[in-house]
Amino acid sequence: MLFFPVLLCFTAVYAIISAKGRCCPVNKSKPALVAIKLLLTAAIGFIYFYLKLPAINLKDYDFYTFIFILSAVYCLLSLVTVGVYRVANPWELFSVLKQNCFVPALLCAGLIALMVLGSIISAPIFRAGAYSRLLTVADGDFSADVKEISYDQIPMLDAASAEKLGDRKLGELSDMVSQFEVADNYSQINYHGRPVRVTPLEYGDIIKWFNNRARGLPAYLVIDMVTQNVEVVRLTGGMKYSTAEHFGRNLYRHLRFNYPTFMFYGASFEVDEEGIPYWVCPRLVKRIGLFGGQDIEGAVLVNALTGESQYYEDVPTWVDRVYFAELIIGQYDYRGLYTNGFINSILGQRGVTVTTDGYNYLAIDDDVYMYTGITSVGSDQSNIGFILTNQRTKETRYYPGAGATEYSAMGSAEGEVQHLHYVATFPLLLNISDQPTYFMAMKDAAGLVKMYAMVNVQQYQMVAVGETVAACEANYVRMLTDGKVVTGDKAGADEIAGTIADLRSAVTGGNTMYYIRLEGDERYYVLSAADNPLAVILDVGDRVTIRAGAAEGELVSAYSVERVR
Repeated sequence: MLFFPVLLCFTAVYAIISAKGRCCPVNKSKPALVAIKLLLTAAIGFIYFYLKLPAINLKDYDFYTFIFILSAVYCLLSLVTVGVYRVANPWELFSVLKQNCFVPALLCAGLIALMVLGSIISAPIFRAGAYSRLLTVADGDFSADVKEISYDQIPMLDAASAEKLGDRKLGELSDMVSQFEVADNYSQINYHGRPVRVTPLEYGDIIKWFNNRARGLPAYLVIDMVTQNVEVVRLTGGMKYSTAEHFGRNLYRHLRFNYPTFMFYGASFEVDEEGIPYWVCPRLVKRIGLFGGQDIEGAVLVNALTGESQYYEDVPTWVDRVYFAELIIGQYDYRGLYTNGFINSILGQRGVTVTTDGYNYLAIDDDVYMYTGITSVGSDQSNIGFILTNQRTKETRYYPGAGATEYSAMGSAEGEVQHLHYVATFPLLLNISDQPTYFMAMKDAAGLVKMYAMVNVQQYQMVAVGETVAACEANYVRMLTDGKVVTGDKAGADEIAGTIADLRSAVTGGNTMYYIRLEGDERYYVLSAADNPLAVILDVGDRVTIRAGAAEGELVSAYSVERVR
């Protein structure tokens, strides 16, 4: 595609050099030379546009750069063609510039004035109220909005661990490992009701791209965040459109030539419920003045197999990520800073709040929510609450409650096992016994998960650890009960009495776990033999009383078991 613009450039340069000697230093260019200069400027502009992909939009800074470069190229060509190097004095030079560069100079001056004016009317100092209203926040009820889940539904896999699993899986595929690498997307989505991370393959290098581009990228990976199982989904036709492609099949170039006026806020790799890979490309808009108030307005969905694309103002419900976490955090920070005006954000700072460092994701129903803590300005040790934001709809809820910041909780967990020198992953926010709880994996120096920890958000001195998630949860709930943080049915379900219909055991993380199903109950109650030695001598037909959590699911953590005589 670049061949014809390059050929035009060489042809135009030759024409200019040939005609240069026939031009008077101060006379206007002949119509033929003007046409050649315009063609050459257009060719260079096309090359720049093809490589840099600016949006044809007055709200995009890159568009102004594009116009300035075009104007500069035209002016430079004009000076060359009139033989400016033979100009004798500054007055002649001014005359040459005036005759040949007046229009592009006027255009650039107008754009500069527009940029300055647009920046002024978009500045927070003048539009603090508009910035504070970018994100609408409602109050929420944590225990009602975030359901308790059983330990076998807790997503334990962070991005770094997912990357290790993905690389290891590709290493097992002899037909792919020499030609492809795993891309670093690892988008978290809900897929068939499970929290997973998905990522495509990419070409190993430019030579491998050249050898394989006809077939496209042959597969993508699906990594279950609960079971840590890695599935390689092979594609019959191959992905022809991705960020790893070049020329017309490069995703961003494909978007630019199909949507020349759209600005985009990155691209996220997802798969629909049928397993078809898509690129979700949110459309970026500026809602305040000319350049301020970044927001999202719908998204373009690009089929990674065929390149077919469609813009949706209301994206399909299977899409999980339209509003990126960085955008949401930025909008909340504006709200926290400027709710009481710009001056107050600097002097006095009454009611000024900001988000804490870091964020994570939470799967609720069929959507993925971003959460982060909220703290007062100047405070870096405690939260005053946190927010949950639906990444598809931007619906945001605030949950008040003083507690530890995420990094403080990580420090508390690491202190609990300081003799082992384990490092905590960034916390996941869970509802355990109606208590907001930080859950994190504890890794050794090699990056392997060795233990798990739960830290109460509001009382972060309450830290429970365990070598399995079930043991960690049982220890945590027992700690909540002993500390009278929760009582009654909030600490667990009512005691459940019944006759054992099925009894199984398994060794998990070096611990023996017993799975007990009672007659008339489809759930299995899970106990650690280390914490409940009685479980070792139980048998089918024994009548028992079990204290267990109130979480939903086939597997429910139990805290104690007693034989009924």
